[in-house]
Amino acid sequence: MKPESHVVSLTVPAEAEFIDLVRLTLYGISSKLGFSYEEIEDMKVAVAEACNNAVVHAYEPGSPGVMEVRIERIEDGLRIVVKDQGPSFDYAEKARRAGSLHDKSLNDINVGGLGIYLMQALMDDVEVKTGTGTEVILTKRVCRSEEMV
Repeated sequence: MKPESHVVSLTVPAEAEFIDLVRLTLYGISSKLGFSYEEIEDMKVAVAEACNNAVVHAYEPGSPGVMEVRIERIEDGLRIVVKDQGPSFDYAEKARRAGSLHDKSLNDINVGGLGIYLMQALMDDVEVKTGTGTEVILTKRVCRSEEMV
């Protein structure tokens, strides 16, 4: 079991103005762990996208909801979990229907359908769990340069 001192948990309202708080917290933690500027920026974009999905899709307009965000130090990097308690969806079916974007033009791609692809491009691992709410698990491993070894 990992010591809780390696986990930072935030519970914030599922509202757009609180995404910056999550991004700032992530920045502070990741910069102390030796991530490069580019890696930190990639993580900030990915976590903002996961949070934005909770803000936009998890709760009915006007209904209060929360996002639970856990930033966990792992052996070779960080794991960031964004969880909401909104109605869930069939992620596997949605991903299957979305298919590959490689042979599509920009005109064929729906706005709002790129979030998972963006997170997958920026992170080392992305997992989506559905059931009671939606949980997005983002993993980024720190890449040490020769100078840092």
